[in-house]
Amino acid sequence: MACESALPAIMDEQALMGLNPNADACYRQRALAYFEQLKESLDGWEVCAEALAKGVYSDDHVKFFCFQVLEHQIKFRHGTLAAAQQQLIRETLMKWLQAQLMNVHPEKPFIRNKAAQVLALTFVMEYLTLWPKFFFDILNLVGLNLNGVDIYLRTLMAVDAEVVDRDILHSPEETRRNILIKDTMREQCIPALVESWFQILQTYQHTHSELTCQCLEVVGAYVSWIDLNLIANDRFVNLLLSHMSMEELREEACDCLFEIVNKGMEPVDKTKLVESLCQVLQSAGFFNIEQEEDVDFLAKFSRLVNGMGQSLVLSWTKLSKTGDAKVSAETLRAVEGKVPLMLQLLIHEDDDISANIVGFCYDYLHVLKQLPALSEQQKSNVEAIMLAVMNKLKYDDEYNFENEGEDEAMFVEYRKQLKMLLDRLAQVSPELLLEAVHRVFSATMQNWQTVQFMEVEVAIRLLYMLGEALPASHGAHFSGDTTKTSTLQSMMRTLISCGVSEYQHSSVTLEFFETVVRYDKFSHSQPHHHCPKPC
Repeated sequence: MACESALPAIMDEQALMGLNPNADACYRQRALAYFEQLKESLDGWEVCAEALAKGVYSDDHVKFFCFQVLEHQIKFRHGTLAAAQQQLIRETLMKWLQAQLMNVHPEKPFIRNKAAQVLALTFVMEYLTLWPKFFFDILNLVGLNLNGVDIYLRTLMAVDAEVVDRDILHSPEETRRNILIKDTMREQCIPALVESWFQILQTYQHTHSELTCQCLEVVGAYVSWIDLNLIANDRFVNLLLSHMSMEELREEACDCLFEIVNKGMEPVDKTKLVESLCQVLQSAGFFNIEQEEDVDFLAKFSRLVNGMGQSLVLSWTKLSKTGDAKVSAETLRAVEGKVPLMLQLLIHEDDDISANIVGFCYDYLHVLKQLPALSEQQKSNVEAIMLAVMNKLKYDDEYNFENEGEDEAMFVEYRKQLKMLLDRLAQVSPELLLEAVHRVFSATMQNWQTVQFMEVEVAIRLLYMLGEALPASHGAHFSGDTTKTSTLQSMMRTLISCGVSEYQHSSVTLEFFETVVRYDKFSHSQPHHHCPKPC
């Protein structure tokens, strides 16, 4: 067979010229054909392995090409390779890695990423059988060498993508293999890996922020399936907290803590973990968010608080089902303790910061809905959330109604999240919501001529939203509950008679007519009130 014939021990230089993005079409075609030829040959790939091991080529595209050929062999031919060929792959990768340690200028990121992918693929194929000391060999080789650590961390992320990432579909056989890999790693090498992460973080935190952030990303990726005690201990958490105070590391440290908090655990243990983390964050001053000017960090911090809050709610839900009233009450107190911070983040002028806490807000309202009665403080919390939602629903001055772009689309999505909160508020305390909307609506409509468009629009929008938040059978909003009926009738009378339909802003006009259409049954219950026709 043609594919069995050995290819020359040197590479086709003319074909390699076609790897350059600026090469002529005929050269590019030749390079593509050469790639296919090397892939199909049983031993042609060995010339690529030799080129990588000996550092024959300086051209980045050729290096990438060699890794691609190697990747194809490992991915699709590994099982049919002779033992000597499999050994050649291992030796090639380790020789290439060793060469990186002495490079004054590291390889381009795309080369390093491809090398990490090939290393990870080799790991997946050989860890359980041929190369059980994969990570020990790499750690012994790279130590704390800057270039070596970079490749090591990229390889860990590539292994995570191959073995752990839930977004990637795997066959049942691959799933079983991946479970076995994780189990074996837990037994054999995870403690050593965690120790290496600690050393890397400690060594490079002040001098190489990019590498430190890479390491924090690895910790965050692996914490979901390794023993949490290896990470959630004083020395590691104190190190992460110190990173929270470093401008270049704080966002990644926040993400790492979020992953720690997000890890599946028994409810009592989870509550203890979150509470201890909250105590150290609070004592370090991180809860004083009004003094924080970095909105990117605050968005990450809001996500972390959201994760802590939702974890506590989940713990409370589980504990309340077990019937342990004392522990359940303690967890509820822990939830309540986070509400003031939650409210500060919800009302923040930056919508990203606010949006990141909506999940906790929603879950907290769900907790209140299940309680037999609300305390005065809980009622006060409900009202505070309500006012925050009403305030955050408003358009800002920069919203471009003429040419809606990405920012406008994001605000529309954010408004949908706020609407979900409003619907949940209606389930917890419909009377309070009706009263609050009535108050805001009436005050705005009395002075609509002198009020900014966003205030007018949101007042009418709130009336519109009540139609879904306080559902009525077949749209019969004006029959049944007398308080609700009379309040809605009062607002609709005001809307139609106050002249606000003449307001000179498209958002107000649109909201006006949409609200009139929503409450079309009003004209049947109040025939003497006629709606103005749109121009």
